Amino acid sequence: MKHLIFNIFILISTALSAQNGLRSTQELSLNGFRNPSIGLEYRYHLLSIHAGFYPTNFESGITTTFIRSGATLWLLPVGKKAIPSSFYVSASYLRGLSRDYKNEDALISELGFRWMIWKGLHLRIGAAMLAADGHAPKFNPTPGIGYAFILSSDKN
Repeated sequence: MKHLIFNIFILISTALSAQNGLRSTQELSLNGFRNPSIGLEYRYHLLSIHAGFYPTNFESGITTTFIRSGATLWLLPVGKKAIPSSFYVSASYLRGLSRDYKNEDALISELGFRWMIWKGLHLRIGAAMLAADGHAPKFNPTPGIGYAFILSSDKN
């Protein structure tokens, strides 16, 4: 678990040093389905923080629920829109609310892509690994939908 966190921080510092020419943006995103959670996300420059309710299915038809909060690093923007589509990597803390994870702590790391469809409307698709003491690591897809509002942007 410590190695995972260390590797994520190395990736973040490398990406930040490689992206210093990217136009800065502040945005607030309302996320309506699972990725990163059903909740809010605030982005400043290349980093965002998020918090909300996170349902997932490790087995078909069986939903396990968590509270999720964490940080996301945005990489390799695509396109010329006010909020470009981009790849991301995130790390989050989860607190289990149901099933085998009730009242337990977990960490989740994720890689994915956010596709800006129209204005602030976006879809996400990612792949995540969830790790918790006493449980085997769980891998699953992480789809999402949300709407981002621009709070401010740098004019270059």
